[in-house]
Amino acid sequence: MSKPPRDHTSFGSNTYFITTTTWGSRALFQTDRMALLLIGTLVQYRGQQKFLLHEFVVMPNHLHLLLTPTGISIERAMQFIKGGFSYRVKKELGSSMEIWERGYVDHRIRDLDDYARHVTYIRQNPVEAHLASTEEEYAYSSACAGLERDPRPQGLKPESLRGFLRHG
Repeated sequence: MSKPPRDHTSFGSNTYFITTTTWGSRALFQTDRMALLLIGTLVQYRGQQKFLLHEFVVMPNHLHLLLTPTGISIERAMQFIKGGFSYRVKKELGSSMEIWERGYVDHRIRDLDDYARHVTYIRQNPVEAHLASTEEEYAYSSACAGLERDPRPQGLKPESLRGFLRHG
């Protein structure tokens, strides 16, 4: 399964697909302790209403998110996630190791079809990497039963209407 195409266009929502990678692509999130601490960080800032968290998957050396910032920029949301996690690792685990590569890759979700493609990509990522047989089986994902996530953002139009709305 390949990543959905990256079409940088000004039309779209305030919802983003984001990928961020560990420093040197190290498999830091292959242990429960690190992966669950990262999920706890996501849940913490979601609970503080910094962003809506629609989907996520914590892979051994990277993180995929589908989120909508609420009242803050995407840059600020990522600062909370990456900086907040690094702070928790230092405070709770006593480690000052470098966690993240600089920056992240983001893609603004354009429409309902684009959203659906990215949901599928996130959910299938651990299956494609042979870390789980089904998307629900992978414990470090929003597809796993019992992990709360926010509903699909309102206002996303199907791709077929997007062209009409732009030209009509």
